[in-house]
Amino acid sequence: MNFRDLVYRLYARRVEGRLDHDQVPKHIGVILDGNRRWAKASGGSAVQGHQAGADKISELLGWCSETDVEVVTLWMLSTDNFDRPEHELKPLLGIIENTVRNLAADGRWRVHHVGTLDLLPAGTQLVLKEAEQATSHVDGIIVNVAVGYGGRQEIADAVRSLLLEHSERGTTFEELAEIVSTDLISEHLYTRGQPDPDLVIRTSGEQRLSGFMLWQSAHSEYYFCEVFWPAFRKVDFLRALRDYAARHRRYGA
Repeated sequence: MNFRDLVYRLYARRVEGRLDHDQVPKHIGVILDGNRRWAKASGGSAVQGHQAGADKISELLGWCSETDVEVVTLWMLSTDNFDRPEHELKPLLGIIENTVRNLAADGRWRVHHVGTLDLLPAGTQLVLKEAEQATSHVDGIIVNVAVGYGGRQEIADAVRSLLLEHSERGTTFEELAEIVSTDLISEHLYTRGQPDPDLVIRTSGEQRLSGFMLWQSAHSEYYFCEVFWPAFRKVDFLRALRDYAARHRRYGA
């Protein structure tokens, strides 16, 4: 261990020692941004960047487990990402599939897919479904893997699901108009039954949500981190938690 690593570990331990676990967010959303830029800066390929980003996920979940986080949502592939060239998208999907398999095999996480399955190749759909089934009994952190996810698409899918459900019940349009509410729509989101994210972290220095959990993040706190996702360290994570704990959440009051 060199001097720099020693100083880093001591600093991380200091930040962690001052962390109030009663103020830790229960649900954290993470926009895993900067894989390609990290790879370019280090002389690697986009695929190498995506793989490095995937390898970082297990570290993050370990840190979350140590700090009593209950739900983590990982934005791994957006609906906009389907516009990328085939030579990049195909290996990226392969990396995502392997990552989801590893999360399920770990035994500590309960994997849940959020996104539109129909947009994904059949093989990716199967991996996501099998991971959910294999971990449905796990009493650990819920890990939402956002694959083929878009915030606007989620809201559209929720409204469509709501309309279809009440159509099957025979509810008239007038009756539905009387009862529709934010709570009713929330029951049809990909994350139904889960708490909304308390904290949303985005790496790479970009300061926008890009459509991530538009409905659920109405009262979320945001933390924008300058480092690219593959270079995200435990101390960066702890700083985000410390920053969150120092805020006074008023929920519009």
